[in-house]
Amino acid sequence: MLGVNCKTEKQIISLMMIEKTGQQDERLRVNLRQLEVFVATASEGTTRAAAGRVSRSQSAASAALADLEQALGAKVFDRAGRRLSLNENGRALLPRATLLLEQAGALQSLFSVEHAAELRVAASFTIGEYLLPDLVAQWTIAHPQSRVRLRISNTSEVIAAVAGFHVDIGFIEGPQTHPDLVAYPWRRDELVIVAAPGHPLAERPATARQLSTATWIVREPGSGTRQATDAWLLAHLSRLDVAFELGSTEAIKRLVAAGAGLGCLSRQAVVEALSSGWLVELKTRLPTAERQLAMVMRRDKTLGRATEGFVRHCAEALGGA
Repeated sequence: MLGVNCKTEKQIISLMMIEKTGQQDERLRVNLRQLEVFVATASEGTTRAAAGRVSRSQSAASAALADLEQALGAKVFDRAGRRLSLNENGRALLPRATLLLEQAGALQSLFSVEHAAELRVAASFTIGEYLLPDLVAQWTIAHPQSRVRLRISNTSEVIAAVAGFHVDIGFIEGPQTHPDLVAYPWRRDELVIVAAPGHPLAERPATARQLSTATWIVREPGSGTRQATDAWLLAHLSRLDVAFELGSTEAIKRLVAAGAGLGCLSRQAVVEALSSGWLVELKTRLPTAERQLAMVMRRDKTLGRATEGFVRHCAEALGGA
């Protein structure tokens, strides 16, 4: 009887050890190093470039990817020679892996004040060039250990950067949306029509007919300002004769000042040019064109302390909530 009990006890212990080992393997098959290499490879396209980004050898990076795919039981890249492209599995894994690495980084620097996390911000051109610089300068003076990396591009590219975890927060002008993002109203902005002081329409209020036959210089498709311009002008004019589509607000201002056509830009972008007199605001019978500027963030992203502070700083500086 005693022998039976001993045998039974050994069997139970053996089963418990197997179960415990199985649970441990289930939990620890994927590690942060593997995910770090995966995210770097997804960004760079090759294990060689990814290895340099994460300070590992190419063989170690390739081994980490192989271990990751073995642990997951699925391939995450399509391979064409040395080039690696995310497949359906990889696209599903990327946002979760990026978020997990960000959280791990925040945990690692939680008690290290001298190594404050870098703030990654993207902004559309009008906001990035005319509204954010002063706010960033004020922030860095008050928080010298908090570095801000500001990326300036059009609204479509800002949304893509936030959705892809390339930046922590975005500032946009247009009404574009993305299912993974949430937008918070930030401040109001006004569009104005500008011309050279010697333009034929600069002396008296322009009619809708005159504006319809004028030559226009506008921002490129995908720009928030272009979206707002089209929505405003096409609702009141019979046509819009666009001669130039430019990705630079400053270039538009210079062309307008040279007499090449009319421009439609944010008041924030032309306030200095209007005050100095090298551009004039065209008077029209059109209704005032206002738009909402917004901050955008991922719905599933947990903001760090520095990012929350910067968001609060930008809101409070403009009298926001």
